[in-house]
Amino acid sequence: MKHFFIITNAYKDENLSLTKKMQQYIVSHGGTCEYYVSQGEEKNSDCIKPEQLPESLDLIFVIGGDGTLIRAARDTAFANVPLIGVNLGTLGYLCELEESTVCSAIDRIMNGEYFLEQRMRLSGHPVKDGQKLTPEIALNDIVIHRCGALQLVKLILYVNGQYLNTFSGDGVIVSTPTGSTGYNLSAGGPIVDPKARMLLITPINSHTFNSKSIVIGAEDEVVIEIGARRREGDEQVVVSFDGDQNARLDVGDRIIIHQAKKDCRILKLGQLSFLEILRKKMDTYH
Repeated sequence: MKHFFIITNAYKDENLSLTKKMQQYIVSHGGTCEYYVSQGEEKNSDCIKPEQLPESLDLIFVIGGDGTLIRAARDTAFANVPLIGVNLGTLGYLCELEESTVCSAIDRIMNGEYFLEQRMRLSGHPVKDGQKLTPEIALNDIVIHRCGALQLVKLILYVNGQYLNTFSGDGVIVSTPTGSTGYNLSAGGPIVDPKARMLLITPINSHTFNSKSIVIGAEDEVVIEIGARRREGDEQVVVSFDGDQNARLDVGDRIIIHQAKKDCRILKLGQLSFLEILRKKMDTYH
Protein backbone atom coordinates (compact mmCIF):
# COMPACT_ATOMS: atom_id res chain seq x y z
CA MET A 1 0.00 0.00 0.00
CA LYS A 2 1.29 3.43 -1.01
CA HIS A 3 -1.74 5.66 -1.57
CA PHE A 4 -3.44 6.95 1.57
CA PHE A 5 -6.14 9.35 2.69
CA ILE A 6 -6.84 10.73 6.17
CA ILE A 7 -10.23 11.68 7.61
CA THR A 8 -9.59 13.62 10.79
CA ASN A 9 -11.89 14.85 13.55
CA ALA A 10 -11.16 18.56 13.90
CA TYR A 11 -12.13 18.51 17.58
CA LYS A 12 -9.82 15.61 18.44
CA ASP A 13 -6.71 16.54 16.42
CA GLU A 14 -6.17 20.17 17.37
CA ASN A 15 -4.37 22.24 14.74
CA LEU A 16 -4.21 19.02 12.66
CA SER A 17 -0.84 18.29 14.24
CA LEU A 18 -1.11 14.49 13.99
CA THR A 19 -2.74 14.66 10.55
CA LYS A 20 0.10 16.71 9.10
CA LYS A 21 2.71 14.58 10.86
CA MET A 22 1.26 11.43 9.29
CA GLN A 23 0.99 13.06 5.87
CA GLN A 24 4.64 14.17 5.97
CA TYR A 25 5.79 10.74 7.16
CA ILE A 26 3.92 8.93 4.39
CA VAL A 27 5.19 11.28 1.65
CA SER A 28 8.78 11.07 2.96
CA HIS A 29 8.56 7.27 2.67
CA GLY A 30 7.44 7.26 -0.94
CA GLY A 31 3.67 7.33 -0.52
CA THR A 32 0.90 9.77 -1.34
CA CYS A 33 -1.51 11.24 1.17
CA GLU A 34 -4.34 13.79 1.21
CA TYR A 35 -6.71 14.59 4.05
CA TYR A 36 -10.26 15.72 4.83
CA VAL A 37 -11.32 17.52 8.01
CA SER A 38 -14.55 16.21 9.54
CA GLN A 39 -16.72 18.32 11.83
CA GLY A 40 -16.43 15.74 14.58
CA GLU A 41 -19.49 14.34 16.26
CA GLU A 42 -22.01 16.95 15.17
CA LYS A 43 -25.28 15.35 14.04
CA ASN A 44 -25.90 15.42 10.30
CA SER A 45 -22.59 17.20 9.66
CA ASP A 46 -21.35 17.51 6.13
CA CYS A 47 -19.99 14.24 4.75
CA ILE A 48 -17.23 13.50 2.30
CA LYS A 49 -18.17 13.46 -1.37
CA PRO A 50 -16.90 11.04 -4.04
CA GLU A 51 -14.96 13.75 -5.87
CA GLN A 52 -13.00 14.52 -2.69
CA LEU A 53 -11.32 11.11 -2.66
CA PRO A 54 -8.31 10.55 -4.93
CA GLU A 55 -8.69 8.04 -7.76
CA SER A 56 -5.76 5.91 -6.57
CA LEU A 57 -6.45 4.99 -2.97
CA ASP A 58 -5.38 1.98 -0.91
CA LEU A 59 -6.36 2.88 2.66
CA ILE A 60 -8.17 5.54 4.70
CA PHE A 61 -6.80 6.49 8.13
CA VAL A 62 -9.49 7.86 10.46
CA ILE A 63 -8.24 10.08 13.30
CA GLY A 64 -10.54 10.61 16.29
CA GLY A 65 -12.42 7.80 17.98
CA ASP A 66 -14.93 5.06 17.32
CA GLY A 67 -17.66 7.57 16.46
CA THR A 68 -15.50 9.23 13.81
CA LEU A 69 -14.63 5.84 12.32
CA ILE A 70 -18.28 4.75 12.21
CA ARG A 71 -19.28 7.91 10.35
CA ALA A 72 -16.34 7.55 7.97
CA ALA A 73 -17.36 3.95 7.25
CA ARG A 74 -20.86 5.13 6.31
CA ASP A 75 -19.76 8.18 4.33
CA THR A 76 -17.14 6.30 2.29
CA ALA A 77 -19.20 3.16 1.65
CA PHE A 78 -19.36 4.10 -2.04
CA ALA A 79 -15.56 3.81 -2.35
CA ASN A 80 -15.17 0.31 -0.82
CA VAL A 81 -11.73 1.27 0.56
CA PRO A 82 -10.39 -0.29 3.81
CA LEU A 83 -10.21 1.87 6.94
CA ILE A 84 -8.10 1.89 10.07
CA GLY A 85 -8.74 4.06 13.13
CA VAL A 86 -6.27 6.19 15.10
CA ASN A 87 -7.66 6.66 18.59
CA LEU A 88 -7.39 10.08 20.24
CA GLY A 89 -10.13 9.42 22.79
CA THR A 90 -10.80 6.75 25.39
CA LEU A 91 -10.18 3.07 24.71
CA GLY A 92 -12.50 2.09 21.88
CA TYR A 93 -13.51 -1.14 20.17
CA LEU A 94 -12.78 -0.09 16.60
CA CYS A 95 -9.73 2.19 16.59
CA GLU A 96 -6.63 0.03 16.76
CA LEU A 97 -3.84 2.63 16.56
CA GLU A 98 -2.66 5.25 19.03
CA GLU A 99 -0.70 8.42 18.28
CA SER A 100 2.46 6.83 19.66
CA THR A 101 2.21 3.79 17.34
CA VAL A 102 1.02 5.37 14.12
CA CYS A 103 4.42 5.78 12.38
CA SER A 104 5.47 2.18 13.01
CA ALA A 105 2.03 1.12 11.81
CA ILE A 106 2.52 3.02 8.55
CA ASP A 107 5.80 1.16 8.04
CA ARG A 108 4.09 -2.20 8.52
CA ILE A 109 1.21 -1.29 6.24
CA MET A 110 3.56 -0.16 3.49
CA ASN A 111 5.41 -3.48 3.86
CA GLY A 112 2.17 -5.47 3.53
CA GLU A 113 2.12 -6.66 7.16
CA TYR A 114 -1.63 -6.50 7.79
CA PHE A 115 -4.91 -8.36 7.29
CA LEU A 116 -8.46 -7.24 6.55
CA GLU A 117 -11.59 -7.92 8.59
CA GLN A 118 -14.97 -7.95 6.89
CA ARG A 119 -17.68 -6.17 8.93
CA MET A 120 -21.28 -6.41 7.78
CA ARG A 121 -23.30 -3.24 7.27
CA LEU A 122 -27.04 -2.62 7.39
CA SER A 123 -29.19 -1.08 4.69
CA GLY A 124 -32.42 0.61 5.76
CA HIS A 125 -35.26 1.60 3.40
CA PRO A 126 -37.84 3.91 5.05
CA VAL A 127 -41.30 3.59 3.49
CA LYS A 128 -43.37 6.74 4.05
CA ASP A 129 -46.94 7.14 2.77
CA GLY A 130 -46.37 4.02 0.67
CA GLN A 131 -43.31 5.49 -1.05
CA LYS A 132 -39.91 3.84 -0.62
CA LEU A 133 -37.35 6.51 0.32
CA THR A 134 -33.63 6.50 -0.45
CA PRO A 135 -31.88 3.74 1.54
CA GLU A 136 -29.26 4.60 4.13
CA ILE A 137 -26.25 2.56 5.29
CA ALA A 138 -25.18 1.88 8.87
CA LEU A 139 -22.15 0.07 10.28
CA ASN A 140 -23.35 0.02 13.90
CA ASP A 141 -27.11 0.18 14.08
CA ILE A 142 -30.43 1.47 12.86
CA VAL A 143 -32.57 2.77 15.72
CA ILE A 144 -36.31 3.46 15.59
CA HIS A 145 -37.22 5.61 18.60
CA ARG A 146 -39.87 7.95 19.91
CA CYS A 147 -39.66 11.69 19.43
CA GLY A 148 -41.42 14.72 20.85
CA ALA A 149 -43.64 14.15 23.86
CA LEU A 150 -42.77 11.51 26.44
CA GLN A 151 -45.03 8.80 25.07
CA LEU A 152 -44.58 5.15 24.19
CA VAL A 153 -44.46 3.93 20.61
CA LYS A 154 -45.90 0.72 19.24
CA LEU A 155 -43.59 -1.10 16.81
CA ILE A 156 -44.74 -4.20 14.93
CA LEU A 157 -41.91 -6.52 13.92
CA TYR A 158 -41.87 -8.85 10.91
CA VAL A 159 -39.02 -11.15 9.84
CA ASN A 160 -39.02 -12.49 6.29
CA GLY A 161 -42.65 -11.48 5.91
CA GLN A 162 -43.85 -13.28 9.05
CA TYR A 163 -45.14 -11.49 12.13
CA LEU A 164 -42.78 -11.96 15.08
CA ASN A 165 -43.61 -9.56 17.90
CA THR A 166 -45.00 -6.17 18.90
CA PHE A 167 -42.92 -3.89 21.11
CA SER A 168 -44.33 -1.05 23.19
CA GLY A 169 -41.66 1.20 24.66
CA ASP A 170 -39.16 3.84 23.63
CA GLY A 171 -38.11 2.08 20.44
CA VAL A 172 -36.11 -0.75 18.88
CA ILE A 173 -32.44 -1.16 17.93
CA VAL A 174 -31.42 -3.28 14.94
CA SER A 175 -27.69 -3.78 15.32
CA THR A 176 -24.79 -5.45 13.54
CA PRO A 177 -22.23 -7.42 15.56
CA THR A 178 -19.93 -4.37 15.28
CA GLY A 179 -22.66 -2.27 16.91
CA SER A 180 -23.35 -4.79 19.66
CA THR A 181 -21.05 -2.86 22.02
CA GLY A 182 -22.84 0.44 21.34
CA TYR A 183 -26.45 1.41 22.06
CA ASN A 184 -27.42 -2.27 21.88
CA LEU A 185 -25.26 -2.98 24.92
CA SER A 186 -26.68 -0.02 26.86
CA ALA A 187 -30.19 -1.33 26.18
CA GLY A 188 -29.32 -4.76 27.60
CA GLY A 189 -28.50 -6.52 24.33
CA PRO A 190 -25.80 -9.19 23.92
CA ILE A 191 -22.13 -8.57 23.08
CA VAL A 192 -21.16 -10.31 19.84
CA ASP A 193 -17.79 -10.78 18.16
CA PRO A 194 -17.73 -8.14 15.37
CA LYS A 195 -16.62 -10.72 12.79
CA ALA A 196 -19.86 -12.67 13.27
CA ARG A 197 -22.71 -12.35 10.78
CA MET A 198 -26.13 -11.85 12.33
CA LEU A 199 -28.70 -9.19 13.16
CA LEU A 200 -29.52 -8.20 16.75
CA ILE A 201 -32.95 -6.77 17.56
CA THR A 202 -33.14 -5.14 20.99
CA PRO A 203 -36.13 -3.24 22.43
CA ILE A 204 -35.50 0.06 24.23
CA ASN A 205 -37.20 0.36 27.63
CA SER A 206 -39.90 -2.08 26.65
CA HIS A 207 -43.14 -2.12 28.67
CA THR A 208 -43.57 -5.82 27.97
CA PHE A 209 -41.99 -8.07 30.58
CA ASN A 210 -41.01 -10.82 28.12
CA SER A 211 -39.34 -8.52 25.59
CA LYS A 212 -35.76 -9.70 25.14
CA SER A 213 -33.17 -9.28 22.41
CA ILE A 214 -33.74 -11.42 19.34
CA VAL A 215 -30.84 -12.72 17.23
CA ILE A 216 -31.54 -13.64 13.60
CA GLY A 217 -29.49 -14.58 10.56
CA ALA A 218 -27.59 -12.10 8.43
CA GLU A 219 -29.66 -13.06 5.37
CA ASP A 220 -32.99 -12.28 7.06
CA GLU A 221 -35.07 -9.21 6.28
CA VAL A 222 -36.62 -7.16 9.09
CA VAL A 223 -39.65 -4.93 8.62
CA ILE A 224 -40.72 -2.64 11.46
CA GLU A 225 -44.12 -0.99 11.11
CA ILE A 226 -45.26 1.97 13.17
CA GLY A 227 -48.46 1.01 14.99
CA ALA A 228 -51.10 3.19 16.65
CA ARG A 229 -51.43 3.15 20.45
CA ARG A 230 -53.97 5.97 20.68
CA ARG A 231 -57.25 6.64 18.92
CA GLU A 232 -55.76 9.74 17.26
CA GLY A 233 -53.00 7.66 15.62
CA ASP A 234 -50.66 10.64 15.68
CA GLU A 235 -47.55 8.94 17.06
CA GLN A 236 -44.31 9.66 15.27
CA VAL A 237 -40.86 8.05 15.40
CA VAL A 238 -37.37 9.00 14.30
CA VAL A 239 -35.11 6.58 12.42
CA SER A 240 -31.41 7.05 13.16
CA PHE A 241 -28.56 5.51 11.17
CA ASP A 242 -25.39 5.23 13.29
CA GLY A 243 -26.70 8.01 15.52
CA ASP A 244 -27.65 10.49 12.79
CA GLN A 245 -31.35 11.25 12.33
CA ASN A 246 -32.40 10.61 8.76
CA ALA A 247 -36.17 10.03 8.67
CA ARG A 248 -39.40 10.64 10.57
CA LEU A 249 -42.15 8.06 10.22
CA ASP A 250 -45.84 8.18 11.14
CA VAL A 251 -48.37 5.50 12.03
CA GLY A 252 -48.67 3.07 9.11
CA ASP A 253 -45.18 3.80 7.79
CA ARG A 254 -42.42 1.21 8.06
CA ILE A 255 -38.74 0.59 7.55
CA ILE A 256 -37.20 -2.38 5.75
CA ILE A 257 -33.81 -3.48 7.10
CA HIS A 258 -31.42 -6.08 5.71
CA GLN A 259 -27.75 -6.76 5.25
CA ALA A 260 -26.06 -4.26 2.93
CA LYS A 261 -24.55 -5.57 -0.30
CA LYS A 262 -21.03 -4.40 0.57
CA ASP A 263 -19.17 -5.10 3.80
CA CYS A 264 -16.97 -2.56 5.54
CA ARG A 265 -13.33 -3.60 5.43
CA ILE A 266 -11.30 -2.79 8.55
CA LEU A 267 -7.53 -3.10 8.27
CA LYS A 268 -5.95 -4.84 11.25
CA LEU A 269 -2.36 -5.22 12.41
CA GLY A 270 -3.17 -7.87 15.00
CA GLN A 271 -2.15 -5.84 18.04
CA LEU A 272 -5.26 -6.50 20.14
CA SER A 273 -8.03 -9.04 19.66
CA PHE A 274 -11.67 -8.16 20.29
CA LEU A 275 -11.66 -10.29 23.46
CA GLU A 276 -8.61 -8.42 24.81
CA ILE A 277 -10.27 -5.06 24.13
CA LEU A 278 -13.48 -6.32 25.76
CA ARG A 279 -11.58 -7.45 28.85
CA LYS A 280 -9.84 -4.06 29.13
CA LYS A 281 -13.21 -2.30 28.84
CA MET A 282 -14.68 -4.50 31.57
CA ASP A 283 -11.68 -3.84 33.82
CA THR A 284 -12.13 -0.09 33.26
CA TYR A 285 -15.70 -0.13 34.53
CA HIS A 286 -15.21 -2.69 37.30
